[in-house]
Amino acid sequence: MTLIAVLFATLAAGIGSVWLAAALMRLGWGPAQGPGKRGLKEQHLLSLAAGALLATAFMHLMPEALESEAGAKALFTTLLVGLVFFFLLDKAELWHHGHEHHHDHAHAHAHGPAEAHGDVHGHGHEGHHHGRPLRSGGWAVLTGDSVHCFGDGILIASAFHADARLGVVAALAVLAHEVPHHIGDLAVLRQTSGSRRAALVKVSLAGAVTPLGGLVGWWLVDRLVDYLPYFLVVASSSFIYVALADLIPQLQKRLGARETLAQVAWLLVGIGMVTAVSVLAHTH
Repeated sequence: MTLIAVLFATLAAGIGSVWLAAALMRLGWGPAQGPGKRGLKEQHLLSLAAGALLATAFMHLMPEALESEAGAKALFTTLLVGLVFFFLLDKAELWHHGHEHHHDHAHAHAHGPAEAHGDVHGHGHEGHHHGRPLRSGGWAVLTGDSVHCFGDGILIASAFHADARLGVVAALAVLAHEVPHHIGDLAVLRQTSGSRRAALVKVSLAGAVTPLGGLVGWWLVDRLVDYLPYFLVVASSSFIYVALADLIPQLQKRLGARETLAQVAWLLVGIGMVTAVSVLAHTH
């Protein structure tokens, strides 16, 4: 029964997030076009995703791990090691969710290199696109997506193995932060392939790796059940890293009072959404 729940949740988080991203783009929630611009709706998605990730890590995954017999020092050491590990994966271009930087690739194709390297979204850091041309067909983007989706599947399976409610919350957090990421991927692949359908198929295939990671995670954690608290802490480190190193820095910009309040409100919506789902799952 747990395996069925894992596969369903990873399908929803992996492929469902791609289709939701495509639907939102049709409704005008895609990246803003032109230098120095970023859609406010996209800012809202980033805020919501950051809130969902942080709430899942600090209010659910970490407390669940700390309730085990594992020592707090060992768990927090694992958290530190996990953060460093994901930083190194980020440096290797395998874990980063920087859809904003992917947009820079799209602008490089559409507007030329001068605009692409000129703080297209008003951040002042050229980040991961600098000196690395986008490969034909966007395969570099899809490779990174696939690796991350595989890892997401393992993390969701670990959460389900601890508690079904925790698994639902983790899947929701993954879904929330994959949507703005996939919006960026779809924007890039539409530039490189020239076809909305082809872009959707390619990103959906990358998202389909999530259930594969869930299957591997279910098999692995089932045999290493004594290490489950550490798997949960690793999941926490992933969520914390993505929120603090990728999503929130994209929100750190000068805005008016109304826009700033909107960012905070959507951050709280993300936290509240995770809390509500947790309560509902526990009730049922």
